[in-house]
Amino acid sequence: MKLGLVGIGAIARKQHLPVIAAHPAVELVAAASHQGTVDGIPNYPTLEAMLEAEPEVEAVTLCVPPAARYAAARTAIANGRHVFLEKPPGTTVAEITDLAAQAEAAGVTLFASWHSRYAAAVEPLRDALAGARIRSVHVPWREDVRVYHPGQRWIWEVGGFGVFDPGINAFSILTHALPRPFRLTRSVLSYPSNCAQPIAAELTFLNSEDVPITCDFSFDQPEPATWEIHVETDGPRYVLSGGGKRLTRDGSVLVDAPDAEYRALYDIFVDLVAKGASDVDLAPLMHVADAFLYAEQRTVGPFSE
Repeated sequence: MKLGLVGIGAIARKQHLPVIAAHPAVELVAAASHQGTVDGIPNYPTLEAMLEAEPEVEAVTLCVPPAARYAAARTAIANGRHVFLEKPPGTTVAEITDLAAQAEAAGVTLFASWHSRYAAAVEPLRDALAGARIRSVHVPWREDVRVYHPGQRWIWEVGGFGVFDPGINAFSILTHALPRPFRLTRSVLSYPSNCAQPIAAELTFLNSEDVPITCDFSFDQPEPATWEIHVETDGPRYVLSGGGKRLTRDGSVLVDAPDAEYRALYDIFVDLVAKGASDVDLAPLMHVADAFLYAEQRTVGPFSE
């Protein structure tokens, strides 16, 4: 599959470029970005310029900020290209629903990727919980935005998601691993006085059996980051850590594996294109939308790098 990569920023360089280079079924033939280039292939300032100059491009991966993804995806779909959306797939549920309809009408693949869902320990956790009686779930998901998004002002602007940029990764795991859907009952969002997006979130959910699920998201925790899911059952206690790479049961390690999330995503994308199918799961984005809709808002001190 001949691929064009759009948006050459931190996530493209850290994850997409090395995985694409090593993937036997994907060839990167062009890139488009306002802020960076990729050596050894043609580079263009815009997606439109790339598609016009590179008719062999069959698919595009969009690593631009969320607010720009709808327009870019619409352009790619209108030009008959398959689309891989970095997470979060866009800024609203409605625009991704619209893109899914456009992709279906055009006969192309749309893949809303959730990389954390494919971490090595997530599926084993899902299997362990399938027949378990869950008592409670607690999700501390905290990191330092200065480390993971240095100087990226877009993340604090409207459509930038703030702390939900990492927090949505937790939702992508929870919506896959927990055996029952869950609903929001409380949301407290803390906004820096100089930002349009929250730096912290305290969330409470209940499932249909009234099992409490609490989330503690922060974008202001010094290193090391904490990306964990704690599940208390009638039997064992499970802890998923490292963003999904490690799973313990009552303190004993069940899984501890290296990062292979993005290789799995490209395997899925290639398979979807071959089958003429799409994969657009909106559940993680839905929970983010609910958190904003139902929020008690608090103002905290200004954010600074």
